[in-house]
Amino acid sequence: MSTPSILWFRRDLRLHDHPALLAAAQDGAVLPLFVLDDALLAPSGEARVQFLMDSLRALDADLRRHGPGLVVRHGRPEEVVPEVAREVGARHVHISADYGPYGAARDERVEQALGADGVELVRTGSPYAVAPGRLRTGGGQPYRVYTPFSKAWIDHGWRAPADSDAARTTWAGAETQAIPEGPGAGGIDLPPAGETAAREAWQRWIASDPAYDDVRDRPDLDATSRMSVYLRWGQLHPRTLLADLDARKPHHATYRKELAWREFYASVLFEWPESAREYFRPELKGLPYAEGDERRERLAAWAEGRTGFPIVDAGMRQLLATGWMHNRVRMIVASFLVKDLQVEWQHGAAHFMRHLVDGDLASNQHNWQWVAGCGTDAAPYFRIFNPITQGSKFDPSGDYIRRWVPELSDLAKPLVHEPWKSGPPEGYPSPIVDHKVAREEALAAYQAVRARQGD
Repeated sequence: MSTPSILWFRRDLRLHDHPALLAAAQDGAVLPLFVLDDALLAPSGEARVQFLMDSLRALDADLRRHGPGLVVRHGRPEEVVPEVAREVGARHVHISADYGPYGAARDERVEQALGADGVELVRTGSPYAVAPGRLRTGGGQPYRVYTPFSKAWIDHGWRAPADSDAARTTWAGAETQAIPEGPGAGGIDLPPAGETAAREAWQRWIASDPAYDDVRDRPDLDATSRMSVYLRWGQLHPRTLLADLDARKPHHATYRKELAWREFYASVLFEWPESAREYFRPELKGLPYAEGDERRERLAAWAEGRTGFPIVDAGMRQLLATGWMHNRVRMIVASFLVKDLQVEWQHGAAHFMRHLVDGDLASNQHNWQWVAGCGTDAAPYFRIFNPITQGSKFDPSGDYIRRWVPELSDLAKPLVHEPWKSGPPEGYPSPIVDHKVAREEALAAYQAVRARQGD
C-alpha cells in the first residue's frame, strides 16, 4: 500500500483552486497538515489569532466531509514536518510557495531537514496570481514602481483557477492535536471564517455590481468587498476573483488594479526583504522624529483615537472595535501619525499588524512607507494629508465619524469635522496639534534633510 504525501497548509486554507493540493493528489493519498508556529503566533494580535483558529476549524470541517480531517501539530516546522513525514512514510511534502522573509527562510530550513530523510519539499503555486520574482523590467531588474509593474502583470496574465477537488482526493489521517479555542477576539465581531464564507461573501459583492470606482474611498458607505482577510489566509485565491472580473467594466478594472497593488508589494518585499523593517529609500532616515515620553504619549493618543481630529479618531476606534479599517482612512491616519505627530512609520506599522485581522506584512509595511514618503511609488514627503479636508471629502455627511466617535453624534456637518469651532464637546479632546503648524514643521524638516544631502 502506497504511503501518503503531505499537504502542508499555511496561507492557503482552502480546498478549491489549490495547485499544491492538485499536485499532492497526483501522488496518491494526501495527509493535510497545519503547524502552529509560535514564531508567527506570538507577534500576532488576539483577533488575528482567533480568526486563524476559526479558519482552521472551518477547514477541518470541510476536510471531514471527505476524510479524517486536518492534522494539527504545535512546534517548530523544521522539526514537526519531518516528524510527521517519518510517522506516515511520506516521500513528498507539498506546499504553496511562501515569498515572505520569514516564510522563505522557514521553508529552506524545513527543506534541509526533510532532505536529510530523503523527503522532497515540492512547491506548487503561491498566494499570488503572478508569483513574486517572475516579472522583470526590460533591463532584467525587479520593478520598483507600480505603474510599469501593473502593466507587465496584466500582460503576463495568470492561469485559470486550478481544478482541485476535495471530493476526488483520497485523504489520509494521523495523530492530531486539538485546534485551540483561541484567545478570543477582545470583543471584536469577527467575519465568518473559512472558504465557504469567503466564496459566499465574494459572490454577494460581485453580484451587487458595485460602483467600486465611485465609492471605494467612502468609509461612510459599506461599499468595499472586504476580501482582504480572506486573501490574507488564502481562503480565496486572487485568481478566483480575477476570473470573475470583466476588465471591460471600469469598476472591475479598478478592482483589478487594487489586486495588482497587493502583488506589487509582495514582489517588492521578496526582492528587498529588509524593507519589512528598514527604509526602502534610506535618504529619509535623517528626518527628526519624536522620542521617549513625547513619542509614547503621541502614539498612545493616536492608537486610542483621542487626537481631537474626528476622521483620525474614527479610524483608530474602528480598528480597535473591528480589527479592520477602511483603506482610505488607513492612509489618513498613517499620514497624521508620521507627518503631524512626527512618529516614525515603523511604530504605526507595528500597531496595525497587531490589530488588523487582515494584517499582511508586504502590503502593510509598504503602504506605510508610501505614506511616509520613503517607499516605492513614494508619495513625496511634502504631500501631507489634511485630516479636516480628507474627512469632509470622503465622509461628507459625517456618518462615519458619528458612528465611531459618539461624543460627536449630535454635531451636524461641517462642525462634525471641526468640533472645536463650536467649543469642545463634552468628553472629546481638543486637537493634539495644530495641523497647519505641524505641516510647516514637517516640510521644514524635509527641506533640511534634502539640504544636508545636497539635493
